[in-house]
Amino acid sequence: MCGILAIIGKGKDKELVKALSKRMSHRGPDESDMHVTENGHILSHERLSIIDLHSGKQPIKGTKTAYMVHNGEIYNHQELRDGILKHHTFRTKSDSEVIVHLYEEFGYDFLDKLDGDFAFVVIDGDDFIAGRDPLGVKPLYYGLDERGRVYFSSEMKPIADQCKTFSTFPPGHFYTPKTGFVKYYRPEYEDYKTAVQPLDLSQIRESLTEATRKRLMSDVPIGVLLSGGLDSSLTSSIAARLLKEKGKALHSFSIGLDSAAPDAVAARKVADFLGTKHHEIHFTVEQGIEILDKLIWHLETYDVTSVRASTPMYFLAKAITEQGIKVVLSGEGADEVFGGYLYFRNAPSTEDFQKETIERVQKLFTADLLRADKSTMAHGLEARVPFLDKAFLDVAMTIASEEKQPKTYDGVEKYILRKAFDTPEQPYLPAEVLWRQKEQFSDGVGYNWIDQLIEYASSHVTDEQLERAGELFPYNTPTTKEAYYYRTIFHKHYPQMSAAQTVRKWIPKWQENQDPSGRANAAHVKADTEISKTGIVV
Repeated sequence: MCGILAIIGKGKDKELVKALSKRMSHRGPDESDMHVTENGHILSHERLSIIDLHSGKQPIKGTKTAYMVHNGEIYNHQELRDGILKHHTFRTKSDSEVIVHLYEEFGYDFLDKLDGDFAFVVIDGDDFIAGRDPLGVKPLYYGLDERGRVYFSSEMKPIADQCKTFSTFPPGHFYTPKTGFVKYYRPEYEDYKTAVQPLDLSQIRESLTEATRKRLMSDVPIGVLLSGGLDSSLTSSIAARLLKEKGKALHSFSIGLDSAAPDAVAARKVADFLGTKHHEIHFTVEQGIEILDKLIWHLETYDVTSVRASTPMYFLAKAITEQGIKVVLSGEGADEVFGGYLYFRNAPSTEDFQKETIERVQKLFTADLLRADKSTMAHGLEARVPFLDKAFLDVAMTIASEEKQPKTYDGVEKYILRKAFDTPEQPYLPAEVLWRQKEQFSDGVGYNWIDQLIEYASSHVTDEQLERAGELFPYNTPTTKEAYYYRTIFHKHYPQMSAAQTVRKWIPKWQENQDPSGRANAAHVKADTEISKTGIVV
């Protein structure tokens, strides 16, 4: 994990590029390096050491003339080394090095051979290739300056004031000067009509277990983000089992406004059940409000739900790194894959339901994945997401749509995921957690967080300002005072129209109340009083 910056084109001052790269030094606090090619192109790298702590410094040189920088993890790197790349000479033990040798072996046609989360740039003379992982787990931006130089960067910060135009690099694509953008990731499930496979609970369980096993690859300690919701609890349970086989303990981390927060209560139950070394972090509403400016600078978005949920995640990531943990597993993706958000109950048809799951998975890089990466990497912490493993998606996304819909199971969302891990003989989780109702992360830390945040933002925006929002923000015009407040902070740091256009607002479908909080959905509002108070469904 790290931050990468590549500039293709001559004449950029080396010291300036160093300074630009340092704008995202939080992504790679362990070391930094730069290479200027014979043709004047520049590769810069801010490193967070996860694999090969001693010799994995980047940029990495290939066998001949190619150089590469990479952000992410290649989970099948050993398989590639031992297989199709076994005749290559490796300079490091880093998982990243396989990328440059794959380029040397196959030219542009190699990204489908990678199993991992990645953003990379390879430069070979005046030729180059940039690529991003299938779902966009790792961030990447590209831009063009006044002199025609091409930029690639892990975050907007290094390039926003250098480029006349810039944008988000699309997931599942690579780019070369000869081909332009090429979509290499074309899974069967992108066609909603392929969701016809019969339900096999053991296949769900086994493929998620394998996805989690891959993501335990590390030369440094690993922890889990444990909100106490279904998704993070399942990944924690699987990881705890796998590590126990190796005689290793698992550190789990949760956050809330206090010990009575819905997520904190549930997380403690899970941690006690699994026997993890549990750490519970608390933050105050005042602390959350105080860091909004810095948070939005890190996030590079003004999306309301992303800001709400990133605040507790930001505090949690800081506490985790202070414990010496560099890698955590997280539960992003499950709600999109299985239709877990409460609004999915209102899908007008099975076809609409399946199409929505596909779109949500495809757009995750604009919301939950962006939040998960940037709020953790603000403190040099890498978040890994088992639910977005390619092989797991091939299984889960092609299950017959009717099997996923909440209405098939009296309104219980993610029923088949819960049922797959409902094994009484060797239970993965306590029953009251396995069948807990969905809470948005920003709600689960304590309902006062959202309520007071809305109140604070509203007090700093006048009715007149909101009425005239379209004059200041003609693109993606904010429609609430909370949204307006976040937008003004974002605009202060990133005033460019290109910056505003990288943001996609997260809005739930099929419900009257368009607030992104899970509590805005009637399914939550109508829930039993005790459920609403505790966040637990038995």
